[in-house]
Amino acid sequence: MGEIRENPRLRDRLLPFADRADAGRKLATYLSGLAPADAVICAIPAGGVPVGVEVALALRLSFLLAVVRKIRIPWNPEAGFGAVTWDGRVHLNERLLAGLNLSKGEIAEATTTAQNNVRDRIARFGADFSFLRIAARCVILVDDGLASGYTMIAAVDAIRASAPASVVVAVPTGSAGAVARVSKEVDLLVCPNIRTGYSFAVADAYTHWHDLSDAEVLAQLQRVRDAGLL
Repeated sequence: MGEIRENPRLRDRLLPFADRADAGRKLATYLSGLAPADAVICAIPAGGVPVGVEVALALRLSFLLAVVRKIRIPWNPEAGFGAVTWDGRVHLNERLLAGLNLSKGEIAEATTTAQNNVRDRIARFGADFSFLRIAARCVILVDDGLASGYTMIAAVDAIRASAPASVVVAVPTGSAGAVARVSKEVDLLVCPNIRTGYSFAVADAYTHWHDLSDAEVLAQLQRVRDAGLL
C-alpha cells in the first residue's frame, strides 16, 4: 500500500474548498516539495481539469489529459460498474456486477457507450496521448475527488503500462473507502479532505459546484498551453 497524506484538520469537513480552482491551488501546496521537476500532471476530464491545471501552473509541471469514463449503470447514470480508459482498456467491477443482474447485452451496450464517449472526448479536446513522454517519470493523476475510486484505479493501470518511475494520485477530497482502495495501487496518495460515513458525494467538498462544459474544459487547456506546459 502506498503512503496516504491528508490534512487531519479537514477530516470529515464539508465544503472545505470554494471551487475546483481553489482546491487545485491548495492541492499544489501539499505537492510542493514532493513532485520531481520532471513530473507530469495527468488530469481526468472533466472535473479534474481545473484542479490539475492549477497544480500544473503552480508547480510549473507538464500537463496531459487522461480521458477515462465510467461505464454507467443503466438506471443510475451517476454510478458505474466499471471504466474505460484512453487506450481502450475496459475495467469491470466484477463484485458489483454480480449483484446488478445485468444481461450480457446491457453490459455490452453500456461499455460501448463509454468507449464512444472516450473517443469523442479525445477528439474534442485534442488530447495528445504520446505516453512515451511519461516513461521513467513521476506521473501525478489528478481528479476533483474519489467516490468509489474504480475509475481512478483504471487510470492507474493504464498509466502503469507506460513504465513511469512512480504514480501519485492527488485529489482534493475522497471517501475513506476509496482512498484506502486506490492507495493500494499507487506509490503515494494525497487527499487533504478524507471523509468517512455511509454517504459521500464529491460535490459536498465544494461551495460552488457544477458540471463543466466542453467550452470550460477547452478554456482551461488553453491556460496550460499558453504557459508552455501542454
